[in-house]
Amino acid sequence: MTIHKEGYTSLAICILFIFVLNAVIQFYYPEAHSLKWFVYVLSFLLFVIILQFFRSPSISIAQNETHVLCPADGKVVVIEETTETEYLKDKRIQVSVFMSPINVHINRNPISGVVKYFKYHPGKYLVAWHPKSSTENERTTVVTENSVGTQILFRQIAGALARRIVWYVKEGDKVEQGDQFGFIKFGSRVDVYLPLGTEVKVAIGDVVKGGRTVLAELAKEVPTKKIKVETAVEVDQAFIATDVPVKPVVVVETDKKAPARKAKKDIS
Repeated sequence: MTIHKEGYTSLAICILFIFVLNAVIQFYYPEAHSLKWFVYVLSFLLFVIILQFFRSPSISIAQNETHVLCPADGKVVVIEETTETEYLKDKRIQVSVFMSPINVHINRNPISGVVKYFKYHPGKYLVAWHPKSSTENERTTVVTENSVGTQILFRQIAGALARRIVWYVKEGDKVEQGDQFGFIKFGSRVDVYLPLGTEVKVAIGDVVKGGRTVLAELAKEVPTKKIKVETAVEVDQAFIATDVPVKPVVVVETDKKAPARKAKKDIS
């Protein structure tokens, strides 16, 4: 396990703060042993919290064209049918994953493909589980299209603690399933919008892992079938089936009893 690059600055500030705090206690209260031990323990806990928050574990990713991988570690808090109004403008299945401060906050591409749309939205900092956080909080929207033309929309949403969203993609980028596309600091949420007919593989309350948990399985493409059209033509109460349109045939009945006309010969 390593430390994510987004944590370098925060970790450096944490170490500097711990050093200054302990130096002040040691200088002004050299005999206050209980206070010094309290500060030591507090400093250790703060360092561990920052360290584990920015951890970047090594994971094995199994790519699959029909699978939608979970984009983040956390817990599934929403599964519902809704209307996506920003880009897709149609009905979708929304699956939301809440990331607590103790989760890994790396965000990963749910599918492979090409980024068709990206936009950053400044906004509020409502708690991540608030119903309006998807539309009013600071967030990014990404739409990736796979090789068969299926588009998946996903959002990074800032929470009450997470006040900085980082992203590594832009429109036109080719992305690989499971690769990192962003990072959210200190608690947040990710929403995924799936096409109707997608088989969701998780349930509300499930604990999921980014890049490892299969969130859903896309519906298989149905091949186009050619339909053979048959045209029936009625001739003397008989039906003839053909592959191409046939002009109607008109049957004219003659009066068999009518006497035949005799041809007149010219006599010279």
